[in-house]
Amino acid sequence: MTRRTLIGGLATAAAIAQERTRPVEWKPRLGVLGPFTEANVRFAKEEGFTNMILGATRRGVMDPATITDQQVENVKQTLAKYGMHVSAFQASQNHIAPDPDKRKQDTDYFVKLIELAGKLGIPYIGTSSGKDADKPFDQQVNEIVKVYTERYFPACQANKVRILWEPYPGGANIAISPAGFEALFKGFGDSPYVGLQYDPSHLVWQMMDPIQTARDFVDKIFDVHLKDTEIRWDVLRRVGINPVNRAQWWLYRLPGLGSIDWSAFFTVLQRAGYHGAMSIEHEDPLYGSPNRPGPDFSEEYAMGFKMAHRYLRQYVPD
Repeated sequence: MTRRTLIGGLATAAAIAQERTRPVEWKPRLGVLGPFTEANVRFAKEEGFTNMILGATRRGVMDPATITDQQVENVKQTLAKYGMHVSAFQASQNHIAPDPDKRKQDTDYFVKLIELAGKLGIPYIGTSSGKDADKPFDQQVNEIVKVYTERYFPACQANKVRILWEPYPGGANIAISPAGFEALFKGFGDSPYVGLQYDPSHLVWQMMDPIQTARDFVDKIFDVHLKDTEIRWDVLRRVGINPVNRAQWWLYRLPGLGSIDWSAFFTVLQRAGYHGAMSIEHEDPLYGSPNRPGPDFSEEYAMGFKMAHRYLRQYVPD
């Protein structure tokens, strides 16, 4: 080997090493949550979003019990027309309803939703875990594991769909905190069909740390809701967490208008190599929520998404 060959080889190796260590721009998909309509998809595209989470409630456009093959094809064509990715369906229900008839109705619906997600190539369904408050906590976990394993996982496997829990404490849900996450993930073991649709806003008003919780469970986060929570400490100190006069001491806000340290939250995701979707869930009353006419986004409601997008651009490049 000549001296020139040796030097050339070292230079090439150094260039390769530099290329490998060069910082990669963090570009997860940034999106919005809302009902499927062509107008909403078009708005998302024109505003520069690349992802949507679609509502999939009963009697809605994406109701799997009533949607036709022609409508499914129309959804596909519309999403393709605007180059819009969909990370998840959103469907909240009680998977372990105490009443047997209600449980069958709900689980039958959810199986159909898994199948619809498969037809559309949607990888996740965000939902609640299920809850039966009349049963001990451990028994609820066991019941959830049983229902999912018997009813949902065969459909998940066939359709390449994962079920994600949003930590919303107002519904039929025990996946609302680290205690709930730990118990459920322990119950499901290494199942590839469950995970988290992480929404830090729900941890805030429960007086938990959304950053540390994200850090502790980041390997289970597959989809993200971007929503903030404002804590009105002046009100809270006067009325407490259960105000007798129903004073509102917390409210949902657009990202950047509440209490969440978004730079710290996004740092957790970046360090973990998260490149999934993050979608704005708009429930800010200052911008048309919850009294928005639908299903198309109103001008006032759409402005909320635009305001959030302006804030988020400092962390998530277009």
